[in-house]
Amino acid sequence: MQSTPHLLKADAIAAMAEVQKVHGLNPDAVRNTRSLGDALGMKNLGVHLVRVEPGKETTQFHLHHHEEEFLYILSGRGLACIGEEHFEVGPGDFMGFTAPSLPHALSNPFEVDLVYLMSGERRSFDVVDYPRLRKRLFRFDGKRQLVEWDNLQKF
Repeated sequence: MQSTPHLLKADAIAAMAEVQKVHGLNPDAVRNTRSLGDALGMKNLGVHLVRVEPGKETTQFHLHHHEEEFLYILSGRGLACIGEEHFEVGPGDFMGFTAPSLPHALSNPFEVDLVYLMSGERRSFDVVDYPRLRKRLFRFDGKRQLVEWDNLQKF
């Protein structure tokens, strides 16, 4: 039984059902997620315990213009792509992305699950670029609009 609205004990986290999230622009990006911050009513930060199965990715290669985010690897291994470089990551490794940052993504090409803690801001607005797809996502007050880079106009 939960005794305070500010604490999630390990047994309560283990009992939480995972929610499978598939990225809208990458069907190979499948995250099995327990939203820890949501369970405690957090509004400004998303805090998630994520499990990525072998052969899956975490997201589409992207960068945020306004929201910062981080990942802390708990178990398993992954292949992080940050800008044009690739890095093998494992338990104890930390990745932090300022806004704006280099584009990044994480995949699990290994034979065991990759598990990490992820957190990011929840601003009412953000702009997300997907450079490999040449697309930009605008998000404002829960509404999203995806635009091809070739359709963007400068004033």
